[in-house]
Amino acid sequence: MEAFLVSTGIVGLAEMGDKTQLLALVLAAKFRKPWPIVWGILAATLANHAMAGALGAWVTTFVGPQTLRWILGISFIAMAVWMLIPDKLDEEELDRKPPRFGVFGTTAFVFFLAEMGDKTQIATVMLAARYDAYAWVVAGTTLGMMLANAPVVWLGSRFMHLIPLRVVHVVSALVFAALGVLALAVPV
Repeated sequence: MEAFLVSTGIVGLAEMGDKTQLLALVLAAKFRKPWPIVWGILAATLANHAMAGALGAWVTTFVGPQTLRWILGISFIAMAVWMLIPDKLDEEELDRKPPRFGVFGTTAFVFFLAEMGDKTQIATVMLAARYDAYAWVVAGTTLGMMLANAPVVWLGSRFMHLIPLRVVHVVSALVFAALGVLALAVPV
């Protein structure tokens, strides 16, 4: 259960102000059909985070506990620094995608691509490597993504202005830094 709760919290915080959250806002403004957008985000996130979680779990099969501890510690600290750099969305990314797949298909396709190499995907890899609970990590990171993105789709720009994104980024950075220091300080 710890893996689920930590994964939900970390990814929920990391997603605030992220390019995929901005993409959710753009999709909501462009299509004005919240349910297919939310279902598309869910499908893309499940597929993307399942792959990322599998990669994280696989890494643990050939990396020893001490090496993994150092990799995770340094990675979490690097994520803390990355959290302080706000994402921007290239709106042309959305315009280049063919709308023939409908709102759900377009959302799932564009969101899946936007999530590749994103902070939350990398966090999913690290969390799956940290916890021996693949399904709980993927469920938690997916819930974190949905908690951050679904309200944006339904409430649009009014929601975005209510959240002090700089504060959320700093809190997220502090959480990642604490996890990194903890991983480095606590021997396996």
